[in-house]
Amino acid sequence: MSKSVGIVGARGYVGAELIRLIAGHPDFELAFVSSRELVGQRVADQFEGVAGIDPELRYVAPSNEELPGLGADAVVLALPNGKAAACVAAFDNAGMDPVIVDLSADYRFDDTWYYGLPELTRRKYAGQRRISNPGCYATAMQLAVAPMLDALAGPVQCFGVSGYSGAGTSPSDKNDPEKLRDNLMPYALTNHIHEREVTRQLGHEVQFLPHVAPHFRGLTITANLPLSGAFERDAIVSRYRERYADEPMVDVLDEAPWVSRIAGQHHVELGGFTLSPDGRRLVVVATEDNLLKGAATQALQNLNLAFGFDENRGIPQVRHAG
Repeated sequence: MSKSVGIVGARGYVGAELIRLIAGHPDFELAFVSSRELVGQRVADQFEGVAGIDPELRYVAPSNEELPGLGADAVVLALPNGKAAACVAAFDNAGMDPVIVDLSADYRFDDTWYYGLPELTRRKYAGQRRISNPGCYATAMQLAVAPMLDALAGPVQCFGVSGYSGAGTSPSDKNDPEKLRDNLMPYALTNHIHEREVTRQLGHEVQFLPHVAPHFRGLTITANLPLSGAFERDAIVSRYRERYADEPMVDVLDEAPWVSRIAGQHHVELGGFTLSPDGRRLVVVATEDNLLKGAATQALQNLNLAFGFDENRGIPQVRHAG
């Protein structure tokens, strides 16, 4: 039997990707899609050529108190930071317990919520109905660092560059194509929320230097890892290949991945493994589509996990050649 999924905050870029993924999933159907800006319009009209959307489904704008009455088996919150708690409280107050996947940072530091980065945390999943989706940068950073955790000698530095879709749809310098033209814009260079998130999840200090670039989607992380002993490159690559051998959402490459090749893809690419001459410093590059594995695709993985489906069910397994 299909499970119904509601999306709160579907007007943004991630909400649109969620609609496409859920519409194409063999075991999920859209229960409702909320957007104040599009209320009353047919959802299918915004997604021409996308199969699986009920032609009569229209955008709605329910109050938080009205959400439980919409009867969804699961609800994905695709809202700005600071907005999730009121929605969650409405379900709690109504005595309703759907699966809730929150895409904001609001519950990433709350131990009562499952932190859903499946490749690293699925062993901690025990049927929790409240799931916090990791941040986009945080996903790439953790996957890049995790295989070397037992061999780190100090803080890890991560230089990150994202396309401007990561800044959302609310106008700002970080998503203004004219201001970004021929530019690389640094921001939040200490104490970024993803820096705190990754440090907490890995149990090891990570220092994060984020930037936004003129391209629309896709991010890249260059991670500098100080090591406690000397390593050979082959041993490093073997560690990563063994760690992610059974993870279809992680590709380990020999060369450094290109951000231009990850746009529209559902996986993370890791590569470019380079050691300093003494073998005690490693540089790893990770790329990811910030709207997909960085948000919507990962949310679908978490929904699959919550309902007992194969974790990658309904996710197109697309790879670029070469």
